[in-house]
Amino acid sequence: MPKDYVDEYEPLLIKDSNSSKFPSKLLLLAMFATCIGGTFQCGYNISVINAPTKYVQDFINITWMQRYQTSISETGLTLLWSTIVSIFTLGGFIGVLIGTTLSVKLGRRGTLLSNNTFSITAALLMGLSASAGSFELLIIGRLLCGINAGIALCVEPMYLGEIAPTALRGAMGMGTSIFLTVGIFLGQVMGLKEILGREEYWALLLSTTCVPAFLQLLFLPWFPESPRYLLIDKGDDEGCKKALIQLHGVEASDGALQDIQREKNNLVGFQAKKPWELFADRSVRWQLLTIILLNAAQQLNGVNAMYFYTHYVFQQSGIPTDKIPYATVGTGACECITALTCGLLIERLGRKVLIAGGYVLMSVCCVLFTLTLALQDVSPVFPYLSVACVFAFVLSFGLGPGGVTNILTTELFTQTARPAAFMIAGSVNWLSFFFIGLVFPFIVIGLQHYCFLVFFVVCSSVAVYILLAVPETKNKSFVEIQLEFQSSYKRKTSSSDEAETLIKSTSL
Repeated sequence: MPKDYVDEYEPLLIKDSNSSKFPSKLLLLAMFATCIGGTFQCGYNISVINAPTKYVQDFINITWMQRYQTSISETGLTLLWSTIVSIFTLGGFIGVLIGTTLSVKLGRRGTLLSNNTFSITAALLMGLSASAGSFELLIIGRLLCGINAGIALCVEPMYLGEIAPTALRGAMGMGTSIFLTVGIFLGQVMGLKEILGREEYWALLLSTTCVPAFLQLLFLPWFPESPRYLLIDKGDDEGCKKALIQLHGVEASDGALQDIQREKNNLVGFQAKKPWELFADRSVRWQLLTIILLNAAQQLNGVNAMYFYTHYVFQQSGIPTDKIPYATVGTGACECITALTCGLLIERLGRKVLIAGGYVLMSVCCVLFTLTLALQDVSPVFPYLSVACVFAFVLSFGLGPGGVTNILTTELFTQTARPAAFMIAGSVNWLSFFFIGLVFPFIVIGLQHYCFLVFFVVCSSVAVYILLAVPETKNKSFVEIQLEFQSSYKRKTSSSDEAETLIKSTSL
């Protein structure tokens, strides 16, 4: 390795990041700089909108009266409030569609930095909405927050997966889930009345989303672009070497460079693929099916329904109504702790054990929660068992499905296919999010607490699929994972051909 690179980055070097079980301080700082303006903001904006619900609705009422000298109808108020909340999902879908294209043109880091424009603009619009007397600014602001979240959820896992050593790729990838849950938790905390949850502060509360954006703009420029992007997409050998030395150290950078070079040689003549090209490529059929199922299941597994029932369950267990927000914050704290635990375990137990185990535990919780809800009036102990099921379900989700899904989306594809794969996975995820938000109220009306039997079918089916069809990816390079899927596909194809030949010969 050239001496001038070593001299320049001597203070940042670590002996061998691949030999360590945990990321170095530098990689942890890179994770913080990446996630604080990415999935942290996404989680924060998902939860922070809940606290000021009544205040925003009162603001819409007053604004409507000032404009039209008449009160807004109940249906109109519900429609406007639903639009403010749900347009975040539409923004997320738009963000996914433009995020993967930007990640190829601007690079992973460049896209993340540019993405903060949406967040800062959104914060400005939402902060000014009250003084301007315009609920339209709230709608536009929430749309921009959604675009920011869509881009972040698409590009951030790519960047973390590409800067991490192979042995630490899972631990680094868990940063996405950890910061998402921390964002949800802090959004709940900031919405408490003791902080910014009072009526006069609701616009300020929504505008605080700019703080993590400024933090990312402050810290992320100190870290390099993705080495894989520099070498494979841009052909920048020198830039790739400098980035690897800064991120991994001198000794580990040589092995990492060889791994990237092998992947580049394997992709000679290939351009970055479009989503429709992935659907036509038989060699990635099983990978594509896997990420579609996992991303759909991440939203359709019932975790959002469980949060919907928390208020009722906590009330039944005897918690005073004014104390329920604090109990809800407790569920957010549990999810944070579980995501952190998953980050510590993922390189020891592997991806397959955690995500399959998580879905198995969630299946069990669905059955038990259905039973405890049905028996609420039989004994005073059942409401407390329902509370235990809520926490167990949330913990099971955070242990595997909540964090491992994005890591697998990164690992199952090589460099040229990864952006398109994230576009497909992200689109499925956001559309499923929108679908469950639209359909779930009708499921509850029709099935009541038996709706969790539907989620039992989803969780158990996904668990079986993972156990049968998804290989372990721990400590494997992207090329090795690709070859394993291809060999598995060839075995299944040859078995199918042999069976067809046998049937034809038997019929003859």
